Amino acid sequence: MATSSEHPLSGVWKPYYLQAMHYGPSSVKTHLLSHLPSDTSKAFIVTGSSLATKTSLISQIESLLGPDHHAGTFASIKQHAPVAQLDEATDAVLKDPAIDTLISVGGGSPIDSAKVISHRHNEKRSKYLHHITIPTTLSAAECTGGAGYTDNSGHKVGIFSPALVPQVIIYDCTFAKETPQKLWLSTGIRSLDHGVESMYHPNAPDSPTRQLCLSAIAQLFEYLPKSKKEPGNEDFITRLQLAAFNSLYSLGLNLGGGLGLSHSLGYALGSPYGIPHGTTSCLTLAGVVRLKAEKPEDAEQLAKVLPYIGRTRSGDNRKDAVAVGYAIDDLLKDLGLVTTLKEHKVGEDQVHKIAKLATRTEEGRLYDSIVSLVKSKL
Repeated sequence: MATSSEHPLSGVWKPYYLQAMHYGPSSVKTHLLSHLPSDTSKAFIVTGSSLATKTSLISQIESLLGPDHHAGTFASIKQHAPVAQLDEATDAVLKDPAIDTLISVGGGSPIDSAKVISHRHNEKRSKYLHHITIPTTLSAAECTGGAGYTDNSGHKVGIFSPALVPQVIIYDCTFAKETPQKLWLSTGIRSLDHGVESMYHPNAPDSPTRQLCLSAIAQLFEYLPKSKKEPGNEDFITRLQLAAFNSLYSLGLNLGGGLGLSHSLGYALGSPYGIPHGTTSCLTLAGVVRLKAEKPEDAEQLAKVLPYIGRTRSGDNRKDAVAVGYAIDDLLKDLGLVTTLKEHKVGEDQVHKIAKLATRTEEGRLYDSIVSLVKSKL
């Protein structure tokens, strides 16, 4: 049952508990150590190989922690968090009872992996680990208590607990500057996906969730193109990091289960076919918005987006919601992010399998609509 209503205007907001969110240049250097739980804390870093071997970011963090606080680093997290690497990282953490803190550095996979490690630690030791995250993409994985990893059969496994939300988020633009541009921009579309789907989420309260999502959508439309033109501009990077935060964190415990249809379709495309989630949002969001325009209550929420992206409302909610979908298409073109499933080696023979995974059915109006949407992306 929905916990918010437009008519009459009523609702409830159930926030996560966040100790601190820092942003700005050199915020890691300035604030990291102050957020360790104690003077004797031992921290374990979770990251991917690119950040560890192609940049100095991880060595900077290790130096900050020093021998007193650095318990180890696991730098083999891969896209979609394969379970084999998770098992290895979890074993390393469990072997050292002094570890009380995880520091995740990177995009969604390292952040989700740290959540899963904390979950497993709680199962073994009846205690969640303190989690400090330093995001370097715009995926906003730091903004929920949910985490996903890929099992040995290639399927996504999800877990959720309010206790898995990171306690501290540090958005440092000097760290994010190291992110490849295509990854940076495509994960920005992932944040746009969060913000748009939160608008019509049945449990999203008008305040603060929808108001912050409208702000996030406006910032993403404005600053993603600017960031493409000036990838080293730290102010643009920081504004986008804050937009990513606003796109999802404010939904809090109101999230409940899944976020929306674009995300469900993205999960059906992601792990099974090795497509990054930023890219899945590029494939799914605009089409899903046009589908949602056919539902009056969803169209009412989507139409509110139009003036925030520089367009004028017509007064016809369905027409305006459809226009939002086409505006997303235009943004993808401007960013050079238009792609097809065939580019990712997904053929027509997979269409019905994808639709079944996304809708959990094999017939009906929604299933048929998703089949058509997937075919249009071949």
